[in-house]
Amino acid sequence: MKTLKYILILVLSLGALNSCLVDQTTRYDANDDGPNLAGFSDLRFMVSNIADGSEYDIPVKVKLIGPTSMDVTSDITLTIAPDEAAMQAATAGSDRYTPAIEGVHYRIDNPAITLKDSDNHLGIIHVTMITEGIVTPLPKQPLLILKTVSATGDPTVLNNGKNVEIELNFACYSEFQGWYTVTHTSSTGAVFSRVEEIVKIGTEEYLTASVGTWGYSPFTDYGFTFNNACNVLSVPHQYLANYYSNDTWGHIPGEYNPETGVITIYYTIWFSAGNSTYTAVYVPVE
Repeated sequence: MKTLKYILILVLSLGALNSCLVDQTTRYDANDDGPNLAGFSDLRFMVSNIADGSEYDIPVKVKLIGPTSMDVTSDITLTIAPDEAAMQAATAGSDRYTPAIEGVHYRIDNPAITLKDSDNHLGIIHVTMITEGIVTPLPKQPLLILKTVSATGDPTVLNNGKNVEIELNFACYSEFQGWYTVTHTSSTGAVFSRVEEIVKIGTEEYLTASVGTWGYSPFTDYGFTFNNACNVLSVPHQYLANYYSNDTWGHIPGEYNPETGVITIYYTIWFSAGNSTYTAVYVPVE
C-alpha cells in the first residue's frame, strides 16, 4: 500500500509540474503579441544654459523598442509636438515651474525624424533653447513637455504615448567651485563635517565630494550634483554617491548668499525604512 501511495504522489506531482510548464510557455509566447513602440529615450531631464542671447541645441533622444522591434526593417517616421495641456496641468499651482512658451523659451524647427533601420532605429530630434530677450533670474523655471504624435512606416509600430519633461534652466553665471568646510545635518540628528572641494562639471552644474552623515568611507570622492539657477540651487534625482540605488534629490530649493559665499543645500535620501532629509552648509575656506 505504501508503494502504491508513493506512485500516486509521483504521478500527481509530474502532472502539476507539466501544467506549470505549459502555462509558462503560453505566457512567453504571448509576449510576442505586443506592439513595437517609438518614443523618447528619457522621460525627464534638465538643460542649463547662460541667458546671454545665444541659442542652444537640446538633443532629445528617441528610439524604437518592442518585442519584435529587431524584426522591423523599414524606416519609421516619428513626429513630436509640445503638450500644452500637460504643461498647464504639471505647473498649475507651482511656485517653481511655469509652462514653456514656444517662440520665447524654445522652438522646434523640425518636429519629425526618420528612425532608420541602418541606425538601429535610434535618432535625435533637435529642440532650440532661446535666450534672446530673457532677463534672469526668471520668477519661475519654464517646463517644456513634449509628446509623441505619430509613428508611421510599419503597421507593427505605434508611438509610445509617453511624454518627456525638460526643465529649461536660464542660468546666471556663477563660480561656486572651490574649497569649503561642509556640515551635513540629518533629520535623525546625525552630523558630519569635513573640508572638501566643489567642482564645476557643466553649465551651472556642480559636484560635491560628500553626501550623508556616514563619515569618509565610501563617500570621499563623489557626493551629489546640484544646479544653479541665479542663486537658487536644486539637486536633481540621482543615485546615492553615484553608486547605490538609493534615490537622492532636493526636496526644497537651496540658496547662495553672495555676501558671505555660504551655500545651503537641502536634500533627501530614500531608505527602505524611511527617508532621511539633510541640510548641507558650505562655508568657503579662506
